[in-house]
Amino acid sequence: MQTTITIEAKPHPGQAAVHDHPARFKVLAAGRRWGKTRLGVHECLDVAANGGRAWWVAPNYKMGEVGWRPLRRMGSKIGAEVRKVDRQIILPNGGDVTVRSADDPDSLRGEGLDLVVMDECAFIQEAAWTEALRPALSDRLGGVIFISTPKGRNWFWRLWQRGTGDDPNWKSWRLPTSDNPYIEASEIEAARLTLPELTFEQEYLAVFLENEGAVFRNIGACVGAPLIPEPHEGHRIVAGVDWAKQQDYTAISIGCADCRVEIAKDRFNKIDYHYQYKRLASLFHQWHVDNGLIEVNSIGAPGFEALQREGLPVMAFDTTSSSKPPLIENLALTFERAEWQFQADPIWTGELEAYERKVSPITGRSQYSAPDGMHDDTVIARALMVKCGSSGTITMPNPFYN
Repeated sequence: MQTTITIEAKPHPGQAAVHDHPARFKVLAAGRRWGKTRLGVHECLDVAANGGRAWWVAPNYKMGEVGWRPLRRMGSKIGAEVRKVDRQIILPNGGDVTVRSADDPDSLRGEGLDLVVMDECAFIQEAAWTEALRPALSDRLGGVIFISTPKGRNWFWRLWQRGTGDDPNWKSWRLPTSDNPYIEASEIEAARLTLPELTFEQEYLAVFLENEGAVFRNIGACVGAPLIPEPHEGHRIVAGVDWAKQQDYTAISIGCADCRVEIAKDRFNKIDYHYQYKRLASLFHQWHVDNGLIEVNSIGAPGFEALQREGLPVMAFDTTSSSKPPLIENLALTFERAEWQFQADPIWTGELEAYERKVSPITGRSQYSAPDGMHDDTVIARALMVKCGSSGTITMPNPFYN
C-alpha cells in the first residue's frame, strides 16, 4: 500500500495560477521576492509526494543552496530521508527531489525525470536544457518550470517568447515583485527610489531589457555561416585558440580572412594535453591554417610551445588587463558592423549573449568576463580568430602541410 503524503502549501494567487495551469512547459520571468523559490520547491515536493522524481537545477553549486535549504527543511517535516552530501531528499513512498548544478551540462545527462525546476534560468547555459535536461523528460513526459529574473534578451527570453504564443504546451508569465501580496508596497517604492531605473525595471518589474550593458549586439545578423562551408582554396585561413583542460573548455575558431566567415570550430574539455595538441593540429592541417593566434596564459604557454615544435604557424597572445579589453572590443565592433559571419551554435551564441562588461570603480577601466558560473572560452577563441584575420600577417608556406 502506497504511503499518502500531504504537502501543505498556502500559495498566493499568482503562485496558484502557475500551479493550476495545464501547460507542460512553464516560463516565469519574475521579479525579486515574488515567491518563485517557494513555488518551485512546492512543485518539486508535490511531484515527489506522488512517487515521482524531480530535480532542482541551479546555475552553480553555491546558488543551489537557495533551493536546497527549504527543500531540506520541508522534507524533514514530512518524514523524508535527507541526504546532505547528495543534496537529495527521499520521501517514504520512494519519490525524491535532488538539487543539481548546471555548471557542467554534461553532468546532467542520464536520469529520467518527472519534473525539472530550472532556477535563475537566465544564468544557465542553454546546453543544459537542450542537450541534457530536455531528453531526460521524454520517457516520463515530464514537465519543466523555468524561473528567473530576466537578464537581457538571451535564451531565457526566447523561451519566454515561445510561451506567449498559441502552443498549449507552453505558457509564460511576467510576474513583478508587486504581485506578491506579502511584500510591502513601501519596500518596492524604496527600491525604486534607490536603484538605477534599468536595474529596477529588470529586477523588480521583470522587464526584459534590450541587452542594456551587453557587450555584443547585432548577434542575430552575424550568425548563419554554413556548417559545411565551401572550399576556400588560396584564401588566407586564420584561427584563434583558447586553452583549457578541466573546468573550462578549449575552444578553437577557424575562419577565412578573405571571405570573413567562420568555417570551422571545436570545443572540448577533460582531454589530456597530448590529445588536445593532436586534435588542434588535425584541424590546422584540415583547413590549411595560415596563421593561428594562441592564448598563452597559464596552461596555454606549454600548449603554444608544443604547437611550435609541430611546425604550426602560430603566434602567441598574452591576455592581460590591458590587452583583453581591446581584443573584446574589436570583436564587439565586428558584430556591430556585421563584418563577419559565424556558425550557429547554441553554446557559442549563448556565451556571446551572456558576456558582461563591468567598470572598475578604482581604475575606471572596462572589465570583460562571463557571468559567474558560465564560460567565455568560445568568445575568446572567436576574438583571437578575428584579430588574427585583421592583422594582415602573411606566413610563408609551411612544411607541415607538404
